[in-house]
Amino acid sequence: VQLQASGGGLVQAGDSLRLSCADSGRSVNTLGIMSWFRQAPGKEREFVAYFRAGLNRPYVADSVKGRFAISRGDARNTVNLQMHSLNPEDTGVYFCAARDNFPVGMYSRADIYNYWGQGTLVTVSS
Repeated sequence: VQLQASGGGLVQAGDSLRLSCADSGRSVNTLGIMSWFRQAPGKEREFVAYFRAGLNRPYVADSVKGRFAISRGDARNTVNLQMHSLNPEDTGVYFCAARDNFPVGMYSRADIYNYWGQGTLVTVSS
């Protein structure tokens, strides 16, 4: 599994941005979970959202609920994170991560993921 995150950039507060995570050559259906985390400067990595492709089930953290959405991409090996109403507190490096099986009750823990993408930087200016 090789994850490739893309779509980051510099935007203004209130703008929208879509991030994509692609698993090279493999359908996301074969993964138990694919998630997005973010890490702001000087802070710990924070869980943002996950997608269970086999069940077509999305989940977003309360901190971004109503503004962010996670979904399968058009390509069978891609999961997207659509972000709306961005604010400066959303600034950080966004990472996609995956596991072969679903970690019941532990999906928000970064240390239990086997696979990580390289991260894509999102900067929101005020």
